[in-house]
Amino acid sequence: MAKGMSDKLVLAISSRALFDLGESHKVYLAQGVEAYRKYQIDHEEEILEPGDAFPLVKKLLTLNASLGRARVEVVLVSRNSADTGLRVFNSIQHYGLDISRAAFVGGRNPHPYLAAFGSHLFLSTHAEDVRSALDAGFAAATILSGGARRACSAELRIAFDGDAVLFSDESERVYQSGGLEAFQASERQAAREPLRGGPFKGFLAALNLLQREFPDESCPIRTALVTARSAPSHERVIRTLREWDIRLDESLFLGGLEKSAFLEAFAADVFFDDQAGHCEKAREVVATGHVPHGVSNEPKVQVQS
Repeated sequence: MAKGMSDKLVLAISSRALFDLGESHKVYLAQGVEAYRKYQIDHEEEILEPGDAFPLVKKLLTLNASLGRARVEVVLVSRNSADTGLRVFNSIQHYGLDISRAAFVGGRNPHPYLAAFGSHLFLSTHAEDVRSALDAGFAAATILSGGARRACSAELRIAFDGDAVLFSDESERVYQSGGLEAFQASERQAAREPLRGGPFKGFLAALNLLQREFPDESCPIRTALVTARSAPSHERVIRTLREWDIRLDESLFLGGLEKSAFLEAFAADVFFDDQAGHCEKAREVVATGHVPHGVSNEPKVQVQS
């Protein structure tokens, strides 16, 4: 880990997650790398509009001012070259974002640099890069374009799905193979057996440590579990979090109800879920990160008749 980064919560983010690079990406898709490079250089003095993860980044960086010291670090990890990335840094400076570190990898997958930066979370619009980061053991999500943005608020609110996000997908596998009855029987039997950690356990733990530096009554970070689980499968979740010594401010056990209304009621800034269908609905009310991890994201086996 970089010197001076070990005591920080580190978010690594791609250029397209931080800023709206839609127009230049169209040039890349239609005309190729060289045309994209020329376009970015020709427009490098034009400030980019905020992207889908911009509000999250801004709120995270604001926590440093609240604490009076740098406890959050945001690093740019981009497929751009440094040449084409100049426009991105010009935009960072324009918006006054305290981002000074970056890795521009010239079209390659940037995930090898996540460990070097000590990243707790990687956000990108490039699904392949996100999958590589997850495979390497990092919390990572594909930020979906067009996600709704909550009205300005000083409080940072982050919502998480449970299975295959905070927890392993072991229970989800039982559900998908045996149905609800088998799932509930399994969870009832294993109620006192902690679930294994999922890809976002480390990020939630780092976020929880950050929360503990604020007084309980004035903490500007609020977290929520928003899960399709319900009684009796809630008990294992509660005991698992106790075992991990991790606090969630709110836990919503919905029993299969649509999550969007509850995310809106929680006023989430961002929501992370492993199931693409849930993400597509959630993005209508909140910026959403798809976590392509676990059994729900494995290729379906075609059965020959």
